[in-house]
Amino acid sequence: MEISDNEIISLIEVIDEISDYDFAEYSEKSFKRRISKILSDYRIDVNTLVKRINKNYSFLEKIVKEITVNTTELFRDPKTWQILRYKVIADYVGRDSLRVWHSGCSTGQEVYSLIILLNEMGMIDIADIYATDLNTDVLKIAQKGKFKYREIEEYFENFDIALNKNPYNDDITNNVKFTKYFEINKTKHLIKSKPFLLNNATFRKHNLISMESIIDDKFDIIFCRNVLIYFNHNLQNRIFEFFYDNLKNGGALVIGRHEGMLGPIANKFKKIDTIYVKR
Repeated sequence: MEISDNEIISLIEVIDEISDYDFAEYSEKSFKRRISKILSDYRIDVNTLVKRINKNYSFLEKIVKEITVNTTELFRDPKTWQILRYKVIADYVGRDSLRVWHSGCSTGQEVYSLIILLNEMGMIDIADIYATDLNTDVLKIAQKGKFKYREIEEYFENFDIALNKNPYNDDITNNVKFTKYFEINKTKHLIKSKPFLLNNATFRKHNLISMESIIDDKFDIIFCRNVLIYFNHNLQNRIFEFFYDNLKNGGALVIGRHEGMLGPIANKFKKIDTIYVKR
C-alpha cells in the first residue's frame, strides 16, 4: 500500500503526542515498510490507523511492537564471538566483575550465547548481565529461554565455531556439545535452555531512544546488534555517543555486521571487526 510522506509525518506526530514513543528519526524506508505491512495485515488505511491508536492505547502498544524489528540468532556471526572470547573478554580473566548490557535483546538468543561463553570461560559468576528491549512480549520469551527449533537449527554450526574453534591457535580445540546447554524436543519443534542458564541475566523494558541509562554505573561491554540500522544517521550518532558515555575506559561496543560508525565519534573508538573499543 502506497503511503505519502504527509501520512507518515502525521502518524509519527500522533504517536509522539499520546505516548513516550518517538519514531521521528527512524529510517524512513524501514518505517514505511513496517507501516505498509501493518495496514495490509489489518486491512485499514493510515487515517483509520491514526483514529484507532488515538482511541485505544493497548492497540497503540500492539502497533509499536509490530513497528519495531525483533531478530536475533544464537552465536550470530561466530567470528565476532571468537574475537570477543580471545581478544576482549580474555582481558577480564582474573578480575572480580564484568558488567554487560544487551540493548535491543529481542528474544534473548544473544544473551544466552554470552552466558554460555562466559560459563565456558569460568567467568559467569563474576558477570552482571542486563538485557533490555522495547517489546515486552519478546522479553517474556527471552526470560523463559525457549526457542522454536526451526528458528535456530541452522545455527548449530555457529555454536561449534564460536565455542570449539580458536582462530588464533590451531592447537587449542574444545568439544562443547550443543546438548550441554539445550534440551531439544523435535516433536514440539522446541529448544529449551538448561535450567542452570536461567536467572543469569536481568531482563527489563527500555526505550533506547530515550537515552536513559539503565543503571547508575558503566559497562565493560555493550551489545547493540542490528538495531541501529533502523535509525537515521543523526540518531545513530547520538546513540553511539550515549553508549560511549556508558562504557568504562577500554570497554567494548558490539554492533551488527551491516552497521558502522562514521564521523568524529569513530575516533573515540578502536575498531576490531564489528567491535569498537573505547579509547
